[in-house]
Amino acid sequence: MIKLKAYDIIRAPVITEKSTLVSEANQVMFSVSKDATKPDIKAAVEALFNVKVKAVNTLNRKGKTKRFRGRLGRQGDVKQAIITLEEGQTIDITTGL
Repeated sequence: MIKLKAYDIIRAPVITEKSTLVSEANQVMFSVSKDATKPDIKAAVEALFNVKVKAVNTLNRKGKTKRFRGRLGRQGDVKQAIITLEEGQTIDITTGL
Protein backbone atom coordinates (compact mmCIF):
# COMPACT_ATOMS: atom_id res chain seq x y z
CA MET A 1 0.00 0.00 0.00
CA ILE A 2 1.22 3.47 -0.85
CA LYS A 3 1.85 5.74 2.13
CA LEU A 4 -0.69 8.56 2.16
CA LYS A 5 0.23 12.09 3.16
CA ALA A 6 -1.71 14.03 5.80
CA TYR A 7 -3.67 16.10 3.26
CA ASP A 8 -4.58 12.97 1.32
CA ILE A 9 -5.93 11.27 4.46
CA ILE A 10 -7.97 14.17 5.89
CA ARG A 11 -10.27 15.32 3.10
CA ALA A 12 -12.70 17.80 4.72
CA PRO A 13 -14.43 18.60 7.99
CA VAL A 14 -17.99 17.35 8.36
CA ILE A 15 -20.37 20.19 9.24
CA THR A 16 -23.69 18.63 10.23
CA GLU A 17 -26.09 18.68 13.14
CA LYS A 18 -24.48 15.56 14.60
CA SER A 19 -20.96 16.94 14.27
CA THR A 20 -21.92 20.09 16.18
CA LEU A 21 -23.41 17.94 18.95
CA VAL A 22 -20.22 15.86 19.32
CA SER A 23 -18.11 19.03 19.38
CA GLU A 24 -19.47 19.67 22.86
CA ALA A 25 -17.74 16.45 23.97
CA ASN A 26 -14.35 17.68 22.62
CA GLN A 27 -14.72 15.71 19.36
CA VAL A 28 -14.35 16.66 15.69
CA MET A 29 -15.62 14.87 12.57
CA PHE A 30 -13.68 14.62 9.30
CA SER A 31 -14.28 12.99 5.96
CA VAL A 32 -11.26 10.76 5.34
CA SER A 33 -9.76 8.57 2.64
CA LYS A 34 -11.28 5.09 2.31
CA ASP A 35 -7.80 3.51 2.56
CA ALA A 36 -6.85 5.31 5.77
CA THR A 37 -6.45 3.35 8.99
CA LYS A 38 -6.99 4.66 12.53
CA PRO A 39 -3.24 5.12 13.21
CA ASP A 40 -2.88 6.97 9.88
CA ILE A 41 -5.78 9.28 10.75
CA LYS A 42 -4.39 9.94 14.23
CA ALA A 43 -0.93 10.81 12.87
CA ALA A 44 -2.40 13.08 10.17
CA VAL A 45 -4.57 15.06 12.61
CA GLU A 46 -1.70 15.47 15.06
CA ALA A 47 0.61 16.65 12.27
CA LEU A 48 -1.84 19.08 10.65
CA PHE A 49 -3.40 20.68 13.72
CA ASN A 50 -0.66 20.25 16.40
CA VAL A 51 -3.03 18.63 18.92
CA LYS A 52 -3.02 15.42 20.97
CA VAL A 53 -5.57 12.82 19.86
CA LYS A 54 -7.12 10.59 22.51
CA ALA A 55 -9.16 8.24 20.27
CA VAL A 56 -10.24 7.72 16.66
CA ASN A 57 -13.56 6.14 15.69
CA THR A 58 -14.39 5.50 12.03
CA LEU A 59 -17.57 4.73 10.14
CA ASN A 60 -18.20 3.69 6.56
CA ARG A 61 -21.42 5.08 5.11
CA LYS A 62 -22.57 3.25 2.01
CA GLY A 63 -23.94 5.37 -0.83
CA LYS A 64 -27.68 5.55 -1.28
CA THR A 65 -29.62 4.98 -4.49
CA LYS A 66 -31.62 8.09 -5.40
CA ARG A 67 -33.97 9.11 -8.20
CA PHE A 68 -33.72 12.37 -10.10
CA ARG A 69 -36.34 13.06 -12.77
CA GLY A 70 -37.09 9.36 -13.05
CA ARG A 71 -33.48 8.29 -13.51
CA LEU A 72 -31.64 6.21 -10.97
CA GLY A 73 -28.41 7.54 -9.54
CA ARG A 74 -26.12 6.52 -6.72
CA GLN A 75 -24.35 8.61 -4.13
CA GLY A 76 -20.76 7.73 -3.38
CA ASP A 77 -19.52 5.79 -0.37
CA VAL A 78 -18.03 7.94 2.41
CA LYS A 79 -15.66 7.15 5.27
CA GLN A 80 -15.85 9.46 8.28
CA ALA A 81 -13.68 9.71 11.37
CA ILE A 82 -14.73 11.01 14.78
CA ILE A 83 -11.61 12.35 16.52
CA THR A 84 -11.64 12.64 20.32
CA LEU A 85 -9.13 15.21 21.55
CA GLU A 86 -7.28 15.30 24.87
CA GLU A 87 -8.52 17.72 27.53
CA GLY A 88 -7.59 21.32 26.78
CA GLN A 89 -7.02 20.67 23.05
CA THR A 90 -9.24 22.29 20.39
CA ILE A 91 -9.46 22.46 16.61
CA ASP A 92 -11.12 25.45 14.96
CA ILE A 93 -12.30 24.04 11.62
CA THR A 94 -13.90 27.31 10.52
CA THR A 95 -10.53 29.03 9.94
CA GLY A 96 -9.09 26.32 7.68
CA LEU A 97 -5.43 25.42 7.40
